[in-house]
Order: sequence, then C-alpha cells, then structure tokens
Amino acid sequence: MSATPDPRRPLISVREVYKAYRRGSQTIPVLDGISLDIAAGEFLALMGPSGSGKSTLLNLIAGIDSIDGGSLKVDGVEIGELSERQLADWRAEHVGFIFQFYNLMPVLTAYENVELPLMLTSLSRAARRAHVETALEMVGLSDRMDHYPSELSGGQQQRVAIARALITDPTVIVADEPTGDLDRESATEILHLLQGLNRDTGKTIVMVTHDQRAAEHAQAIMHLEKGVLSAREEVRSAPG
Repeated sequence: MSATPDPRRPLISVREVYKAYRRGSQTIPVLDGISLDIAAGEFLALMGPSGSGKSTLLNLIAGIDSIDGGSLKVDGVEIGELSERQLADWRAEHVGFIFQFYNLMPVLTAYENVELPLMLTSLSRAARRAHVETALEMVGLSDRMDHYPSELSGGQQQRVAIARALITDPTVIVADEPTGDLDRESATEILHLLQGLNRDTGKTIVMVTHDQRAAEHAQAIMHLEKGVLSAREEVRSAPG
C-alpha cells in the first residue's frame, strides 16, 4: 500500500519549474518557471491549447520526463534527484497512468491487462487475483474480465485502463485526455467514474483535457498558455 500523505504539506509541489526542448540548434521553452500545489485527494484538470505544455507538466509530475530547473516534489520526494532505476521503481509504485488510447495489450484479456503491473511484485497468484477482481469490480467490469480489448467498447476499454491504474494503489493518478477517444455518453460515464473514485478512495487525480465540459468534472481547473499557468479556478458545482 502507498504511504499516507502528510496533511501538513501539498502532495505535489511544483516550484519555479522550467522545461525546454531542443530542436536542432534551437532551444524551445515549454514551461516558464511555473509553480503550483496539488493537495492530497484533489481532482485537478489542466487545460490549454495544443503545445501549451499541459502534457509536458503531466509527464514531469509522473516522472516520465525531467525538469530543467526548479523543484518538483511528490509526497516529499524530489523526483528530479532520483536515478533512472530509482525513478522507474518510484513510478511503478506511486503513479497510475490513464491514456487517451487505453494502451491495452490486445493479446491479453481484461483480467490479464489489469494484472500486468503486479507481475513484477512479490504478491502470490491468489493475492494478485484478489486485487484484480477488486479493481475490475470498482470500475463495473466484473463480468468482462475474460474478454479481450477487441471484444470491448471504447468506454469499457478505458475502464480496464482505469482498473490497471488503480491496481498498485498509487499515490497519484495522471490522466492524459482520458475521454478524447470516446463518444459523449461514454466520456461522461468515464468522468463520473473518475469522480467517484476520487470521492470514495481519496485518490489524487491530475487530468489533462482540452474539453471544458470534461474539466468541469474536476474539483479545480488550471489553464496553461505559452508555458504560463493561470490562477486556480474552483469548480463550484461539478456534476455528480
């Protein structure tokens, strides 16, 4: 199980973070000294136009990419100071990923896709099965665990991906356009599911989206524009 976050400090602390990419001889700045705090148990939506840096910020929080300057701590850990091996281990234990296109293995069943992150742990087969069945029950797919991705709808595939993200009991869940490949009805169901998981399990969720209606399912919204972060906008009446 993941450690209980210290309530005296933000779960995620970003301070004066800079990030740039090189393209040939050019240096292209993406994030320009941004700072933000995300509390434990918060559901935050990051919005912005294409190229604004929102996915870059998400990748930095998830430890997929590294900062060029500043400080980024998750539950007190300065992740920029971890070695590649330490960072890989940290991601596996503390971060759950939800992607726009699900990233499921087509040759594995829903059960096997969800079980995959546990295969590198010391859990017994029986313990893994208990965890997987619980995760699939949480997303409403207990009756689809033996189905392959090709036998599931897009919304069901995303539910499998959410169960996989939950399976290691991560500290934070990062969701990159989780409804971008879904029709409106399926998207709404997925957003309600994320809301329920945030409310019922206290999981911290950071979601990137370009869809204002999707963002309004979060507790708060922040906008990125040309590498600069706006003030936090509280969502007063997020849909239930």
